[in-house]
Amino acid sequence: MPTTRPRGFTLLELMITVAVVAMLTAIALPAYTAYITRSRVPAALDALSAYASRMEQTYQDVGNYGVANCTPTLPTATNFTVSCSITNGGQGYTATATGSGTMTGYTYSIDNTGTRRTVAHPKGTPPANCWSLKGAKCDS
Repeated sequence: MPTTRPRGFTLLELMITVAVVAMLTAIALPAYTAYITRSRVPAALDALSAYASRMEQTYQDVGNYGVANCTPTLPTATNFTVSCSITNGGQGYTATATGSGTMTGYTYSIDNTGTRRTVAHPKGTPPANCWSLKGAKCDS
């Protein structure tokens, strides 16, 4: 005589499934959040690079980077504020991108010698002059 097996899941099977999903979420969500945050940095780095190029063009045209202020208009970058300061009587400058909103704690700079620095990063600043997306080490 054939017996029929009950359909559906047991409570134990459901509890195991919920536990596995919870573990995957606990691992994946922080990694995804860090990835999204890192993906917002290149816009600021691109803005700084483009601005440095415009500053060099200005220097070639007029012989200085500006008298009181940086001559070219400052670029905009989502989640970052770009600023510039003149040094050495117009013969040098430092452009800085400072994070705002979700990017608070991130600061990058470039100067007239082309030196790229990670000034501030939530995971630490690298010991060398470079732009770092991941914190205390230079990206390769």
